[in-house]
Amino acid sequence: MKAWFYRIVRQFVLAIRFFTAKRVMTQAAALTYSTLLAIVPITAVVFAIARGFGYNKYIEVWFRNALSTQPQVAETIIGFVNSYLIHTKSGIFLGVGLVFMLYTVLMLVSNIEQAFNEIWQVKKPRSIFRTVTDYLAMFFLFPIIIVVTTGLSIFVTTIATQMTAEYMLIGPALRFLLDLAPFALMSVLFIALYVFMPNTHVNIRSAIIPGILAGIAMQWLQLFYIHSQIWVTGYNAIYGSFAALPLFMLWIQISWTICLFGAELTYTNQNLEYYDYTDGTADISHRFKLLLCGLIMGRICRQFADGGKPLTALQLRELTGIPIRVVNDLLYRLIEAKLLIEISSDEKGETSQYVPAESLSNLSVGVMIDRLEAQGKWLVSLPNGLIGSPTWKRVIALRGNYLKSGRDIPLEEL
Repeated sequence: MKAWFYRIVRQFVLAIRFFTAKRVMTQAAALTYSTLLAIVPITAVVFAIARGFGYNKYIEVWFRNALSTQPQVAETIIGFVNSYLIHTKSGIFLGVGLVFMLYTVLMLVSNIEQAFNEIWQVKKPRSIFRTVTDYLAMFFLFPIIIVVTTGLSIFVTTIATQMTAEYMLIGPALRFLLDLAPFALMSVLFIALYVFMPNTHVNIRSAIIPGILAGIAMQWLQLFYIHSQIWVTGYNAIYGSFAALPLFMLWIQISWTICLFGAELTYTNQNLEYYDYTDGTADISHRFKLLLCGLIMGRICRQFADGGKPLTALQLRELTGIPIRVVNDLLYRLIEAKLLIEISSDEKGETSQYVPAESLSNLSVGVMIDRLEAQGKWLVSLPNGLIGSPTWKRVIALRGNYLKSGRDIPLEEL
């Protein structure tokens, strides 16, 4: 029990530390802005699919209940959606309007993916093909799921109402399950989001507890907003009907904050055993970075020379003892320097492996140092003759001799 409690505390401490260090609140603010732009097109798709199923009245009731804390906002959005659908049906809202609708939705999903990838230290985004297929699947499946679950909820509620009068035991049990249904549905949505959205392999077991906590927190936020309306009467008196907008934005930002903190918990839950070092490579000296890169390149080149299976980031951490966060950062730098190649399929659950980018006979300590130090761009144009003095020529020659001497040491021998 003590070890379990220590693990839980450590997870929360790491999640809070990463949450503050990565400026997740800034990402939540950016997602709030994207949500405001995309909420009307997304809701319009939900209402259109609901009308196809014959649930248009029920989906409107569900939407009003979902925004019961912001009735003015719900009324405004429904008005926008109805106008949106009328113009779309009449063929007026095409061309630029359709492009803007798709752009706002894609921007929202792209910002969500970028925020999750930063949490998971994923440098490689989805391919163009997977971006189109995954985003379109989310855009059309999510409204269908909402409509179907709403219909099932209406069906179960009708049965529960009938059984309440006839059965003394089953009726209260069904009412209790109906009270838990919003918590369960919200938790399932968060678990699916935490597993699906990052462009890396996420264990479902690691996402279950954070998803449940995020779902419960979202429902508590709803209850808090419902019971706190009396506190904002003065705010409404000052701003009038305009007060609905900042309150709605605040509600969205708090919701995204809860969502992103749950993503941090999922990340720490899956990688807790490998976190003996909580920072990245920003504070590591340049000299020590070169040494660590030499250790990683030496292991990869030796494995390749022996005909072994390419190594993963986790295997490199176990072989070298370098913390996993530092391994991930340095592997990305070595790939950018054209020293390594990342082997991975287009499948999200595939673990990446790393091999040398060229023949081992060309990879030496001098080549590694030269390429790592040459990363970046020369942005400043120096005056002619500034470094053309004899002293500067000696310095440049010394530097060249230093790199040339390192070319005699193959990386596979490190």
